[in-house]
Amino acid sequence: MPCSEKRARLLLTRGRARVHRMMPFTIRLADRRVEDSVLQPIRLKLDPGSKTTGLALVRERETVDQATGGILRTGVVLTLLELHHRGQAIREALTQRRAFRRRRRGGLRHRPARFANRTKPDGWLAPSLRHRVDTAMAWVERLRCLAPVAALSQELVRFDTQQLQHPEISGSEYRQGTLFGYEVREYLLEKWGRTCAYCGAGHMPLEIDHIHPRSRGGSDRVSNLVIACHDCNQRKGHQDVAAFLAHDPKRLAHIESQRKAPLKDAAAVNSTRWALHRQLKATGLEVEVASGGRTKWNRHRLPIPKAHCLDALCAGRIDAVEHWQQPVLAIKATGRGRYQRTRLTRHGFPRGSLTRNKSAFGFQTGDLVRAVVTRGQKVGTYLGRVAIRASGYFNIQTAQGLVQGVPHRFCTRIQRADGSGYSWTRIASTQKGEAGAALSLPGLSAGVSRAAG
Repeated sequence: MPCSEKRARLLLTRGRARVHRMMPFTIRLADRRVEDSVLQPIRLKLDPGSKTTGLALVRERETVDQATGGILRTGVVLTLLELHHRGQAIREALTQRRAFRRRRRGGLRHRPARFANRTKPDGWLAPSLRHRVDTAMAWVERLRCLAPVAALSQELVRFDTQQLQHPEISGSEYRQGTLFGYEVREYLLEKWGRTCAYCGAGHMPLEIDHIHPRSRGGSDRVSNLVIACHDCNQRKGHQDVAAFLAHDPKRLAHIESQRKAPLKDAAAVNSTRWALHRQLKATGLEVEVASGGRTKWNRHRLPIPKAHCLDALCAGRIDAVEHWQQPVLAIKATGRGRYQRTRLTRHGFPRGSLTRNKSAFGFQTGDLVRAVVTRGQKVGTYLGRVAIRASGYFNIQTAQGLVQGVPHRFCTRIQRADGSGYSWTRIASTQKGEAGAALSLPGLSAGVSRAAG
């Protein structure tokens, strides 16, 4: 059961608990059985995204409103997490491998095309898209092992790319395209980063503006719309964007390139949202489904700033929120290495080889280590992910930067590599000094009787 940082520190100091995992920090009670513990149900909320998925562990508390007699649901935030995907890296690696394979086949001998006899099973997703679903589900299962998760909530974001590109489409032509969905304003806010396209200002009311004014023949297509602050919208008036930004050609070029950008992020969310929903239902837990409009309404009503983890917090039905101003654990999917042991040039020719063994001196690339160097040029204490070398001199990626040439004899492994890199971040409006929550694992020896907050 998640507990406060102070309680976790006291349990460790008094010998009543053991450290089970460093990231996310988890302790295991040693003086109590699971049968003697009292656990409270926790809801895990998800906000799936193309590049980042927000997660929030919430303990729900229901109270009766004295004025209306209705039931109010208050969410007490226990842990906030943001999972950063590596779908783009997977796509680039597959593209490079395909180019190498074509060059090799074409250079050695002719082979007939075999694309006609290959079929894909129902529900097939590209590897870069499957990665988003699998990584999110892996962390759902991991958090279920670390905390008594009793229910799930998912935001089913839906971008209607067909309607956004062609607002005039209707009838059978529309039914053949993307299903009915998302508001144009919310799409523009996400596309332009919730900042003014002309001056870059954020955290203020934004308006929809036409890049090429309608009075000069501009259309209402989404590719001709931007988000602008009130002052820039008034100053631009009926001017064309080229005349308005003649003094800033760099920003003008950015706007022209952004307005023609493909809808690949929206397509990725559309392709994976139902696959993730089906896997969440397969867990056997109650799955609450909410729309993106309700998430935004909750965020503005509470009020809560814009962030992936806070979007997950505001998904579904929620009337009040407590303790959301806390550090966020950023989880970056790094992978577990690669099978390819030969380095190649950009043309596909070998230029070197990697070690055949993926471990050296008991360490593996990606392990979380602490190095206490007592002599030499690298004197100091370093904490971070390690990159092994057969020579015995490792590289450690710390929060302050890369430290090279650390002897392996000074390193101590804290946590084995699990395919993720970890760091702590803060939300822009978070109050200074707010502490996060520690996870206490009730699955091996015992549990914690009550939760923080």
